[in-house]
Amino acid sequence: AGGGPLLPDSVLYEIFLYLDHVDVLSVGLVCQQWHAVARDEFLWKELFYRYYRVSREVPRHPAAVSWYDEFQRLYDTIPCVEVQALKEHNDQVLHLSFSHSGCLFASCSKDCTVKIWSNELDISLQHSSNMRPYNWSYTQFSQFNSDDSLLLVSGVFVGPHNSSSGEIAVISMENFTLLSRVRNKPYDVFGCWLNETNLISGNLHRIGRITSCSVLWLNNAFQGIESENVNVVKRLFKIQNLNASTIRTVMVADCSRYDSPDLLLDYEEQLAASSTCPVFDLGSDSEEEEAKPKQTLEPAVQELPDEGSVTAEDGLQQFFDDIMEGRVRPAMTETELETKVAELFVRSRTKPPELNLLSTDSNSKTKYLIFTTGCLTYSPHQIGIKRILPHQMTTAGPVLGEERRSDEFFDSLDHVIDIHGHIIGMGLSPDHRYLYVNSRAWPRDCVISDPMQPPPIAEEIDLHVFDLKTMKEVKRALRAHRAYTPNEECFFIFLDVSRDFVASGAEDRHGYIWDRHYNICLAKLQHDNVVNSVAFSPVEQELLLTASDDTTIKVWRSPRAVRIQQARKPRPRKLLFSWLMNQKS
Repeated sequence: AGGGPLLPDSVLYEIFLYLDHVDVLSVGLVCQQWHAVARDEFLWKELFYRYYRVSREVPRHPAAVSWYDEFQRLYDTIPCVEVQALKEHNDQVLHLSFSHSGCLFASCSKDCTVKIWSNELDISLQHSSNMRPYNWSYTQFSQFNSDDSLLLVSGVFVGPHNSSSGEIAVISMENFTLLSRVRNKPYDVFGCWLNETNLISGNLHRIGRITSCSVLWLNNAFQGIESENVNVVKRLFKIQNLNASTIRTVMVADCSRYDSPDLLLDYEEQLAASSTCPVFDLGSDSEEEEAKPKQTLEPAVQELPDEGSVTAEDGLQQFFDDIMEGRVRPAMTETELETKVAELFVRSRTKPPELNLLSTDSNSKTKYLIFTTGCLTYSPHQIGIKRILPHQMTTAGPVLGEERRSDEFFDSLDHVIDIHGHIIGMGLSPDHRYLYVNSRAWPRDCVISDPMQPPPIAEEIDLHVFDLKTMKEVKRALRAHRAYTPNEECFFIFLDVSRDFVASGAEDRHGYIWDRHYNICLAKLQHDNVVNSVAFSPVEQELLLTASDDTTIKVWRSPRAVRIQQARKPRPRKLLFSWLMNQKS
């Protein structure tokens, strides 16, 4: 009433005790007089910085009208109130994905089903598909296509002699029929949509003990219908893998929206977009941190061999001659020898990268293929980026893709970002401008001598943020969540990003929510076991889903959404009748 705040007195009590501006006895009086200072900007700014422990160098959110509104936003719009628990799965729930309209979402589980839910006021199960008849062990990932007419489902396929690889199934949302199935190797490539009717899968070919070739394929979703008349598959890229690494976790970023992002994370860019606030660098949490020199992680770019240097064939021949004549010292292990030969061979058999990756025309239809990879060990520790041009986005043309010269057997990566740790999750912002990466760091000065023995990894999970327009890391890595599985058993923890928030699962039995602008953790969402996946509604960021090894999917809404939901519920007439009778008596 009267334009006053929506915060209850209990919250104000906590705030003023924290600020230590008043004693306990005077808090009640302060709360009674609260409407008189409800719009005091200086007070709300002070409350905001102290209560949320944000560095004063961080400016107000660019879309905020006032500090009061910002305080209310972070208190009232975080989806942290559990409103429903879905228990239809009978094993670990591994992944969640919303349709673009927000009307449906899908869940994948170790029970080998993919379930499709109707997102209404009370969420209900609409359909369940059991994939065991297709020799699947479990379902692990799903994604709706851009018009929500098809659902891609990725799982682990059990083949002959109990060998396991992956498979992708496409399900029609019209009648829930299975349209096509595509092999996918290794299974943690997952797969993804490139456009409405074409999806990307992977295959792996062994070349040596620790050397292989990953092939990425474009597949038409309607293979059973169209295969008699037109090509339904086309090879996109062939990429060599060294030291037991492989390509995994593919996703597609659309470059067309880079110049009009939902939220700019760089404060200088915010100033350029709107000159209403001063320029700030991202502050640290303490004076000691501020005194330290700030380090920026520069993404590593693949180096091309110098044209004036010795050719790869000459280098390979020279290397063999050195081995035969005993000039290679110290003696190399089989693993080191295989890697060295593969490196020399690939130099003269690789198509050069796109050199103008950063100058992408924002109006073009160019897309980036993003995936995890590596060069030192089998655990994924790098992010590879490859541009997909418009003519590559269809299965029309030769099955093996464009004609290649003998010196273009492999495709090189256009850009590589080195994480120096085990990557366990990736997610794009809704505008596809920013890439968020969950990783568990390696020791700072570790040396990897055996690719089959990666370094130990930290229990703390770092959530890095990369600007895909500049290919640079922005802000400090977010921290709060933890994981305990050792590197040889490490599994994927899916994260999700909304306009203002980023959320992630963790192995500490909680989901976490951070504010993207202020870089602060806002909420912990409790489960009884590992939280594997989180998903924001794409049309309502005050609705969040979390999936856990405890077999449940929890539904979380913001305090504001819960109030609105409760206000819409009709009041029981019996209570009103009882009140009237009491008044008469």
